[in-house]
Amino acid sequence: MSFVPTARIDLDALRHNLGVARAAAAGRRVMAVIKANAYGHGLQRVCGALASADALAVARVGEGLALRQAGCHGEIVVLEGCFDEQELHAAARSGLQLVVHHPEQLALLRVAQPDRPVHCWLKVDTGMHRLGFAPEAAVRAYAALAELAAVAERPRLMTHLANADDLDDPFTTEQLRRFQPLVARYGVATSVANSAGILGWPGCHGDWVRPGLMLYGASPLLGGRAAAHGLLPVMTFSARLIAINRLRAGDPVGYGGSWHCPEDMPIGVVGVGYGDGYPRAVPPGTPVLVKGQRAPVVGRVSMDMLTVDLRGIGTPRVGDPVTLWGAGLPAEEIAAAAGTIPYTLFCGITARVDFSVNDRASRAEVRR
Repeated sequence: MSFVPTARIDLDALRHNLGVARAAAAGRRVMAVIKANAYGHGLQRVCGALASADALAVARVGEGLALRQAGCHGEIVVLEGCFDEQELHAAARSGLQLVVHHPEQLALLRVAQPDRPVHCWLKVDTGMHRLGFAPEAAVRAYAALAELAAVAERPRLMTHLANADDLDDPFTTEQLRRFQPLVARYGVATSVANSAGILGWPGCHGDWVRPGLMLYGASPLLGGRAAAHGLLPVMTFSARLIAINRLRAGDPVGYGGSWHCPEDMPIGVVGVGYGDGYPRAVPPGTPVLVKGQRAPVVGRVSMDMLTVDLRGIGTPRVGDPVTLWGAGLPAEEIAAAAGTIPYTLFCGITARVDFSVNDRASRAEVRR
């Protein structure tokens, strides 16, 4: 029995969630977003399970090159594009598609003369004000990009939704209004919808959708829960009880003694903390699952440990499993308690956590 915290990655759930994205955006092509080490789930772990996606998307050229080295031969889109000649040549040799969002990237394509033409997406800033050409500048940028010998075929168009997680915010409709004239002008393939757009704004799907968070089994909508969309958790983060202490009424627990036992009671010590990626900011009362039953965190989370109230947990024992989020305990709930979002939970798992993979579909293929 290992007492090292574990992140269990369920590739069957990942495939299921890809199917949910396809069903929600029927008829559209799917660009599965696996940037940031597949949202902390492991780039090489997930790329094979997402082989049925029409393309994969990463943030940086290095991530795309890592996918090629891992044997991924499909379409790969680099959402931030490239920034120097070395990156451009490497991307071209590996057949990566590049998003162009800045005049300097246009200039790079003009002078660098890559070994082979690259497929490009022009990023339009319709209101996110992060990356992309403003709609009026996008007309000039598109013309410049389309005439470059380094660019293969006509560039596609892309934008990004800023507020799609809020179904009551009309700004998504405004972004679509700003984007539409360019769509009508060029008649090329488009990509607009992120996970929130896929689930909450069917009118914005365009030709390609870009599911990210929903693939990993968390809701992208404000106050949403994955189960409401038919999504399954892909990561289950767990640890074990490493001690059980019988404390008396009034005894303080943890750093600062900010929490006191209201009565004589058992306190469990779980072998996980912020050094492993569990958020320090969770308040007392945040749930974990001990042997499948809810138990509240008490006291402050420390680097290697956290403490839980074991009242109501029948016969707990050292070594009992503790689920921190995942199967049976939505990541959205823990993120909300910590004042953050599921993305930060998934991406925050540290290197000293062990990863395991559940992949029933793959084992079935081997048996056949």
